[in-house]
Amino acid sequence: MVILKAIPLYLSEMAPTHLRGGLNMMFQVATTFGIFTANMINFGTHNIKPWGWRLSLGLAAVPALLMTIGGIFIPETPNSLVERGSKEKGRKVLEKIRGTKNVDAEFQDMVDASEFANSIKHPFRNILEKRYRPELVMAIFMPAFQILTGINSILFYAPVLFQSMGFGRDASLYSSALTGGVLLFSTFISIATVDRLGRRPLLISGGIQMIICQVIVAIILGVKFGENQELSKSYSILVVVAICLFVLAFGWSWGPLGWTVPSEIFPLEIRSAGQSITVAVNLLFTFIIAQVFLTLLCSFKFGIFLFFAGWITIMTIFVILFLPETKGIPIEEMSYMWRKHWFWKKILPETT
Repeated sequence: MVILKAIPLYLSEMAPTHLRGGLNMMFQVATTFGIFTANMINFGTHNIKPWGWRLSLGLAAVPALLMTIGGIFIPETPNSLVERGSKEKGRKVLEKIRGTKNVDAEFQDMVDASEFANSIKHPFRNILEKRYRPELVMAIFMPAFQILTGINSILFYAPVLFQSMGFGRDASLYSSALTGGVLLFSTFISIATVDRLGRRPLLISGGIQMIICQVIVAIILGVKFGENQELSKSYSILVVVAICLFVLAFGWSWGPLGWTVPSEIFPLEIRSAGQSITVAVNLLFTFIIAQVFLTLLCSFKFGIFLFFAGWITIMTIFVILFLPETKGIPIEEMSYMWRKHWFWKKILPETT
């Protein structure tokens, strides 16, 4: 949980404004690469009896060790150094990562934000104030919607889904590895486009593609698949393709942006509290969906895909109506963005 909280914020604070989206998504690249690698390891060790599962589990220590060693050598962010009173060191780090000594404006923004943040003694209490209402809403809804796409259900229960459609055990494990590979590849699409197209276009277009894919899968399973009946090979392939296209859309939209957007919208005085809420909500909904998915699958059958499609429709409309574009806006100036938005400017109190 500490890693989920710290890394997106670290990347957002270190990245220059015009590259912040792409660099922040390197966190998602590492995550999806880990998922893909884990799937491939599971696929390769499941036939090793009786200790294959021990080998698979033990290999998880390798990335943990690499992260621990890497954490020793990475520098503090300029924002963190300035907030703790090390202004000169913070400026030197800023000059180093920007590759220029002409950082006066950005550094002054950090100093001003730090001075205001240090006057805030209770960030978790203050984030409940009306002036931080947009940030609080996004901290809750963005991670919740990310999980309500149904992506974790697809990734976690891919073997169960494919076995229920008539695939053998090996084929279902292979399909699980396939979705992990698609998720990894799709993240690079987002990296290449997020700082040119913006966050909103990717979230909206990704949502539309996911809705279409979920509906297609639901129709095929509802019409062609039932009790004591298996899908034909052609329809099974079509279902796999639709699921892969769903994962592809998630991988370049809500997957990385579900972390990127919250990590870049919080002002310094509530940044830690805001990201903590984001991570907590994400883990809470991950737990809830994991607990109820099999029950929902047994109850809804093919309707489970329509269930998630409904949520994706809601969250796509939410983005259209309530999420302003954050592309190209310095982190320390995000508060001005909300006051220009058609809805949030009605909610926020007048500035004094």
